[in-house]
Amino acid sequence: MAILWKIGAGLLALGAVTAGGRHWVTHWQPSPERYPLQGIDLPENPPAVEWRTVRAHGADFAYLVATSGADRREPSFEANWAALPEAGLRRGAIHIYSLCQPATAQADAFNIFVPRAGDALPAAIDLSYHDDCTARPERATLVADLTRFVTMVETHTGKPVMLRVSKPFESDYSITAALDRPIWAIGNVFKPDYAARAWRMWRASDFRRVEGVEGPVHWDVVTP
Repeated sequence: MAILWKIGAGLLALGAVTAGGRHWVTHWQPSPERYPLQGIDLPENPPAVEWRTVRAHGADFAYLVATSGADRREPSFEANWAALPEAGLRRGAIHIYSLCQPATAQADAFNIFVPRAGDALPAAIDLSYHDDCTARPERATLVADLTRFVTMVETHTGKPVMLRVSKPFESDYSITAALDRPIWAIGNVFKPDYAARAWRMWRASDFRRVEGVEGPVHWDVVTP
């Protein structure tokens, strides 16, 4: 009987430790003292968001996917874009770049869909691999295409773009060495160091939970 009691007590203790660890993971964020500007970015097809609640729980800004490739527009973008200033959040737009479609057509799609706004944060280009595109252009070709894309988008927005580059993409193309633009790097918990230059923004977690959003969120910080 004593053995059974000890086993039961051990299981209860393990459950408490597991629950505590889960709570730490889902509520962890980089130090607000070290990184006073923190926020979220939404993926394609995001869940509904209560922006005022998200703001009340520490988010200063939000980045939203606007376009993907030359032919996909995010249906939720316009409503969320309009709601962010009303909730006291700064806003930025993301384009998911496709290696399978012309750069100029992608820039046109972004510029037509995303309004020029004086309060907007720099537009971000997501450079990563996707299952719907297997093309792998030569580095020189890609750099030339991205340069055209960047020039067109910056002419529209009036601000330098930011490069959100995944580690595998950077490993293959060394894009951050070729394009002198602010870098948005990705790395859960641990600071990323794979870019050629210091990052400006860091996606520090893709598992944080925040009131106002169902499910985990992408949590980002900006260097001071």
